[in-house]
Amino acid sequence: MEQSEVVLRAIGILTQSAEWIRTANRDTDGDIGVEGGAVGGERGSGEGQIGSLLAEVFPSFTVSPESTPLEAAHAVTAAALPPMMQLIGAFTYVFAQLAEVHDSGRTDITSEDLLRELALRMSRPNDAV
Repeated sequence: MEQSEVVLRAIGILTQSAEWIRTANRDTDGDIGVEGGAVGGERGSGEGQIGSLLAEVFPSFTVSPESTPLEAAHAVTAAALPPMMQLIGAFTYVFAQLAEVHDSGRTDITSEDLLRELALRMSRPNDAV
């Protein structure tokens, strides 16, 4: 999966999380609960999107049954580290963009507007991360 695709998926998850929080606030009069890994108890909403992203980013691999525990650990690390860095990079990039706008004191753009703008920028081939 290309880095720009991972960033787009991260933006989608962050955008959706804002809706989960608004829904939780409406449903519980401001008492935001986290149940089953989903904001506001909406089981499956976030888990599905996040699980899908993880399944797409992380490769499947096999470890030889003859491997020692150390060799197996090295194989898992070698397979998991690049996609993990890709995910961390995507969420870090989006966070840095949001933080920059927030820290500059801009009030002319909401976080959701900025996420939409970033998604449009990521969708253009010349503007990808």
